[in-house]
Amino acid sequence: MYWAEFLTVALIHLLAVASPGPDFAIVVRESVAHGRRAGIWTALGVGTGIFVHVGYSLLGIGLIVSQSIVLFNALKWLAAAYLFYIGIKALRAKPSGADALEVGTDAEARSPRGAFMTGFVTNGLNPKATLFFLSLFTVVINPHTPLAVQVGYGVYLAFATALWFCLVALLFSQQRVRAGFSRMGHWFDRLMGVVLVGLGIKLAFTELR
Repeated sequence: MYWAEFLTVALIHLLAVASPGPDFAIVVRESVAHGRRAGIWTALGVGTGIFVHVGYSLLGIGLIVSQSIVLFNALKWLAAAYLFYIGIKALRAKPSGADALEVGTDAEARSPRGAFMTGFVTNGLNPKATLFFLSLFTVVINPHTPLAVQVGYGVYLAFATALWFCLVALLFSQQRVRAGFSRMGHWFDRLMGVVLVGLGIKLAFTELR
């Protein structure tokens, strides 16, 4: 009965998750800088962060945030500050002895917990995701759809997001890809820093509509 609705949700989510944003940038950076394991843990963090958005959408809290400029701006500035923080850290990267990433050895050990939390916070604080899930659970998904079915949609969205970014992590953690970026040395970190700061600025100027 709900297959048509599910396919619509899946299609909209595919279009949204495939567009580059903070999640994509952070997974790429972790995968290139720290390797496959860190990239996958970051991807799993991003996917788990989806449950935050699904949870408040089902509870109706997302509607409250969307109607309150104060709450929306607080979330927006918190997310922007986090991206600034990560970006500035990357911009301050110093050259290694060989002025390159140590491909395959991961000179800077990255704990699974640290990588996971980076992905989780990046996704969980994104106010654009708030608006996306609010519209998804109020416009696309029929309010009369049983709660159990809506929860099922949420589980799918989290799983599909994690799977997508795991594929991104697998791609960018390939030896050839990392070796290519390694030739840029610390400039890759600085480039990603610019991207993250730019995304933070863009996020900071997001307006509630």
